[in-house]
Amino acid sequence: MVQLVGSLRKELADSLSACRVLVVGAGGIGCELLKNLVLTGFKNIEVIDLDIIDVSNLNRQFLFQKKHVGKSKAQVAKESVLQFCPTANITAYHDSIMNPEYNVEFFRNFMLVMNALDNRAARNHVNRMCLAADIPLIESGTAGYLGQVTVIKKGLTECYECQPKPTQKTFPGCTIRNTPSEPIHCIVWAKYLFNQLFGEEDADQEVSPDTADPELSWNPADTEARATASDQDGDIKRVSTKDWARSTGYDAVKLFNKLFKDDIQYLLTMDKLWKKRKAPLPLDWLEIQKLVPANIQQLTCPQEVTGTGLKDQQVLGVAGYSQLFSRSVETLRSMLADKGDGAELVWDKDDPPAMDFVTAAANLRMHIFSMNMKSRFDIKSMAGNIIPAIATTNAVIAGLIVLEALKILSGDVEQCRTIFLNKQPNPRKKLLVPCALDPPSANCYVCASKPEVTVKLNVHNTLVLALQDKILKEKFGMVAPDVQIEDGKGTILISSEEGETEANNSKFLSDFGIRHGSRLQVDDFLQDYTLLVNVIHCEDLEKDVEFEVVGDAPDKAPTPPSAQEDKNVANGNKDSAEPSTSSKAPAEQDDVLIVDSDEEEPSSSTMDVRMESGGHKRKLHDAETGEASAKRQRLDQPLAADEEDDDIIALD
Repeated sequence: MVQLVGSLRKELADSLSACRVLVVGAGGIGCELLKNLVLTGFKNIEVIDLDIIDVSNLNRQFLFQKKHVGKSKAQVAKESVLQFCPTANITAYHDSIMNPEYNVEFFRNFMLVMNALDNRAARNHVNRMCLAADIPLIESGTAGYLGQVTVIKKGLTECYECQPKPTQKTFPGCTIRNTPSEPIHCIVWAKYLFNQLFGEEDADQEVSPDTADPELSWNPADTEARATASDQDGDIKRVSTKDWARSTGYDAVKLFNKLFKDDIQYLLTMDKLWKKRKAPLPLDWLEIQKLVPANIQQLTCPQEVTGTGLKDQQVLGVAGYSQLFSRSVETLRSMLADKGDGAELVWDKDDPPAMDFVTAAANLRMHIFSMNMKSRFDIKSMAGNIIPAIATTNAVIAGLIVLEALKILSGDVEQCRTIFLNKQPNPRKKLLVPCALDPPSANCYVCASKPEVTVKLNVHNTLVLALQDKILKEKFGMVAPDVQIEDGKGTILISSEEGETEANNSKFLSDFGIRHGSRLQVDDFLQDYTLLVNVIHCEDLEKDVEFEVVGDAPDKAPTPPSAQEDKNVANGNKDSAEPSTSSKAPAEQDDVLIVDSDEEEPSSSTMDVRMESGGHKRKLHDAETGEASAKRQRLDQPLAADEEDDDIIALD
């Protein structure tokens, strides 16, 4: 007779209580996951997260309350979980998983690692650390109502980086409001601002710190007291952004100083945010106007821009964008007034005043946070639809993570699956679709036995610093690379030791004898990762393209599985469903997965799954984390031509 402890076999229950697991991330998925783990019987859990709790997290990250705003997510999550499971042994780290102290030996302390992350750099890093430590990794993500869970095991499955990923299009909401680090963060913020001022207000689209609300007190020690006082005193009058703007008559100067000066100065009081980040620089309207040239009207009016280049592809200075902001506010105010009381404007990227407003606001915010500003053309191409984070999706995905973890701890890794959560039931009435895990890619530059990659660049124009930052760190996800030229001398081009090769940064690759056919050995000792880089010299790269990775996209689609392999699998349990007979449609250039068959398929890191005849293939790369857009179409509704270029951003 099988002995049970709760709903689990005694042997499995004992294994859960004894094993150590690591949860990376304590946000939307992480909160649900920690709750599931302790209630399932896991006793030894370590959780790490660098973020602090923002008021925008409270609608779905249920382990956090109003009194916790400003505190460490990992620490508060631990304290909250221990309230309903006091016997659990939980260790919390308020830190980045990419910190060197969390090395391969650290990862080897665990039987299992579970990711609940919100950025690709950290996911790449954890993927490599788990490969180096030979520890199973469960990866997950959500985008609106879509979600996915997959298992990564060295030598058995594809790793997270086996297939190319699209540009990240999903970002945490607190990043948008407080710590933007990429232009797209500022563009999303500017679109939110448009809706707050002129469109339909949404509490989830707040654009600035709530300077009148004591719950955003930065000192965690008095956060709870101040939050309680705000409830008791009744001296805080909450005014919406639109109501405040109306009270000023949509005064462009007052709007400018509130958004780009006062709110930024308030962010600066949150000093802990800027210990490891470059602090923002507030803008003052009067100071900027001293820089306005006499011909600023000509420079900032898209219909009158002159000079070289297309008018929409020119980048104006701070003074120019301040004037464009002022003029667009006046235009939108008039449009709103013409519609009458209670009217709202609707964001449309093809509406010139709306596009001018977002272009100006986004660029001013980019300048404040030390980013290179973008042209109107670039911003228009990046602006798209926004999908909110859904608490229910996080809960479903967290449950699936635990189910896959139980298989691993039972010794049934071969029964693990990649599982997709769909927005609509497929033809077999299923929302959850399991797919067989793909084997490792022989060409992967991370998990192959001898990782190797070929990079095409101009050795006369590429700086050593660009090789380090843009190619090795940004493109290939390294943290602290060391580079040696295979020239027979063992020349060290880049050293991870601070200051050792800093003088090389401003020199070109050709200055070190690197030419067509040169080979570079790159080591990242933190990740226990070695990569051989073959250099191809090229002088005719496309405009604004600094380098290309040869073979960066799959040459062909995965081979269809045999009929024997192509049987339905429901979370690892086979049934007698017949294999699909649908044909494959050509892959299209957007990053969405549509799953319309529940037959078992090779999952692939591109999340490529066959559909019934007449459908299209899409890719979903991650999300609550943030890896992908989640544009979806029903089978009988093909994409409209004007929709294919839209980016969709999912926020958590």
